[in-house]
Amino acid sequence: MKNAAFFLVEDEALLRMMTAEMLEELGHRVVAEAGSISAAEPLARTAEFDLAFLDINVGGKIITPIAEILADRGLPFIFVSGYGLEGRPMAFRDRPALRKPFLIESLADMIERVLGNRPPGAGW
Repeated sequence: MKNAAFFLVEDEALLRMMTAEMLEELGHRVVAEAGSISAAEPLARTAEFDLAFLDINVGGKIITPIAEILADRGLPFIFVSGYGLEGRPMAFRDRPALRKPFLIESLADMIERVLGNRPPGAGW
């Protein structure tokens, strides 16, 4: 799948920028991004995208409120963490996760796994 729209929530600006560059290199686009839970909340409620990447720990806060909003909207998301995948919020242990740092190939594989058989705009 090419030309998918992404929402990024990552508190480390450099990591957010590197992820956005990888996505663009893969033929996708970032349509919304946030570096804090408070900045992510209105975007999670209103932004139109195909897939979100959610850092598990954003500025010392767990991403659960944003994951809940996206789940209620039926939008797919992938957790990202440098501390291990067991840090996923308990209610979302079944959701996919990618360990930081990751290579562009790992990112592409995860996107294909989640969106590969889904038309753009389809829910979770």
